[in-house]
Amino acid sequence: MPQRHQTPTVRLRQLARALRQLRESSDLSREGVAEITSMNRATLYRIETAQVRPQVRTLKTLMDVYQVAEPRRTELLAILKAANEQGWLQTAVDLPQQYATYIGFEEEAQRILNYESLFMPGLLQTEEYARAATVGTGPTLPKDEVENRVVARMSRQERRDPPLVVWAIIDEATLHRQVGGPRVMREQLQRLIDASLDPHVTLQVVPFGAGAHPGMRGSFVILQFPEEHHHDVVYIETSTSDLFLESQEDVARYSLEFEHLRAVSISPDATRDLIADVLSNMK
Repeated sequence: MPQRHQTPTVRLRQLARALRQLRESSDLSREGVAEITSMNRATLYRIETAQVRPQVRTLKTLMDVYQVAEPRRTELLAILKAANEQGWLQTAVDLPQQYATYIGFEEEAQRILNYESLFMPGLLQTEEYARAATVGTGPTLPKDEVENRVVARMSRQERRDPPLVVWAIIDEATLHRQVGGPRVMREQLQRLIDASLDPHVTLQVVPFGAGAHPGMRGSFVILQFPEEHHHDVVYIETSTSDLFLESQEDVARYSLEFEHLRAVSISPDATRDLIADVLSNMK
C-alpha cells in the first residue's frame, strides 16, 4: 500500500507564509529565532513550511518576538484555530485522507479550472453517474465506501455563498462513454446542458477534430484561492495516490496547459449544441 502523506490545509499554508514573512521583515534568521525562543530550528522550519501546526503558545511566542500588534495577532490566532478544524464535509463522512484533503482545498477555493479526459467533472455529475463511475473504476471498493464517495460528491455540489466559479473542459469522448448505461447518460448529458446555463459555470468540449492536444496526458484540477491566500494548487488523481502540486513552476505549467485546452476547445455555445446533439441521438 502506498504511503500517504498529510497535505497542509489552505489556512495552515496561509499561517506558515505569514510567519515566514514576519520573521524576514524582522530581519531574523531561523537560527536567531531559535536562539531567542529556545525553539528547535527544525521545528521552526516545519512550522514555516506548513508541515506542522504550531501550538497556540508557540504562535504567541513567535508573535512576541516579531512584535506583532493587534489586530494582526487576533487574525493569526483565528487562522490557527481554523486550521485545526476539519471541514464540515470531511467530518460528515469517512473518506480517504487524500480525497478529504482535496475537499478541504475545494471548500476554500474561489475558482476551479478542471480538465477531464475520461469522466464528467465531479462538480457536474449526477448521483447515478457518480455511483456508476465509482463502482466501475473501483470494483473492489466496499459498498459503504462507494456510498460515502457519492455522498461527498453530491454534497460538494451544494450552493455556496459566494458561488464557486467553475471552468470545466472535457474531451468529446467523455460524452460518448456509456457510464451507467443509456438512461444514466441521458440524465447526465441533460445535467451538463443545465449546468452550462449557470452564470458561474463555463463548459467547453475538446472536439475529436482537434487531434492531439495537451490534455491527452491526463486530467487535472487547478484550485484558485482568494487574494489573501495567493498560492494556487494543482490536483492530479492517480490510481495509486493523489498529487498536490504547489510550486509556482508547476502551477504556471498547468495554467498554460489549460489555456491551450481552452484554445482548442469549441465555444460554450457550440459545446451546449454538441451535447444536445449527442443527447438527441442517444438510444
